[in-house]
Amino acid sequence: MKKYILICFALILAILLVACNDEESTDKDPDEQEGDDEIVSPEDFGDAFLDGELETIYAQLSESFQQEVSFEEFENLGHQFNEGVNSYDLLSETPIRGITEYQWISDEGDKGIRGHFAADDTIEVLQLIPLTTYPESDEVYTENSYQMPVVGEWFVFWGGTNELVNYHYALEVQRYAYDLVIYEDGSSFDGDSEDNESYHAFGEDVVAPLEGTIVSVENNITDNTPTVEMNGEQPLGNHVIIEHANDEYSVIGHLQEGSVQVSEGDEVSAGDLLGAVGNSGNSSEPHVHYHVSDGSNWDEASSIRIKLENDEDPVRGETVTGF
Repeated sequence: MKKYILICFALILAILLVACNDEESTDKDPDEQEGDDEIVSPEDFGDAFLDGELETIYAQLSESFQQEVSFEEFENLGHQFNEGVNSYDLLSETPIRGITEYQWISDEGDKGIRGHFAADDTIEVLQLIPLTTYPESDEVYTENSYQMPVVGEWFVFWGGTNELVNYHYALEVQRYAYDLVIYEDGSSFDGDSEDNESYHAFGEDVVAPLEGTIVSVENNITDNTPTVEMNGEQPLGNHVIIEHANDEYSVIGHLQEGSVQVSEGDEVSAGDLLGAVGNSGNSSEPHVHYHVSDGSNWDEASSIRIKLENDEDPVRGETVTGF
């Protein structure tokens, strides 16, 4: 899971708009205050943006955003982005540490909008994102049917077939990966955000998603301090890779240091304990990374879209149940 960082930029590649919280207030002139009493709800945002209600939306953006991006720049970008779009559909809704992320996708699936709304409906982040799709591989599922390698109900933080809902999608080796966390009361942790023990997922059981043979194990990588550090040199962290029938390989990463209970060559059945959820590798908080590859060298292989039991096909913002 990539650490999410908000940076104040006026324009990034002419399509990325990001706003930061700023406790300092600045006076607006009367023209800027027009429409301040009007609020576009997240449910209506897609239609309002497409219908050109950009002045109302602009008034709803944070003050830091407005300081960096003029209304004229925002209006020009909005009109350009809307060209060729007939509708935006709300794709996902995800609580993230005090704000709610909403994402919309165009009718052709080639453009996406990501917005972070505060409790008072101030828009703290707004991104206009061109989307690349891979329809051929999207239609190819694993031959085997799998269950998620967890026990109980989990929240899908990343998962799906576009970069809006799944940041892995841009990379062939991880395109159809899932990142799973546990949410309670709208949060993945309770307490100190820099303490792994504060996270609901940390230490939870990770199990085999299907019977197979263990072909790769790593168990000695130190867990990261959440929100502070990540280990990009050992991206998968502590992990288990399982060979299944039909030359398919489950890749399960970011396990807790010293928790792995299996060794290379072991035969496992579906639901057997593999280890515990950790925060090792390229990970900013405790979670489970899971994808299926067509080769045992995961960083050289291609990810395959996973056929899950009960025909589940979860995306970011939804919940899934493991064993």
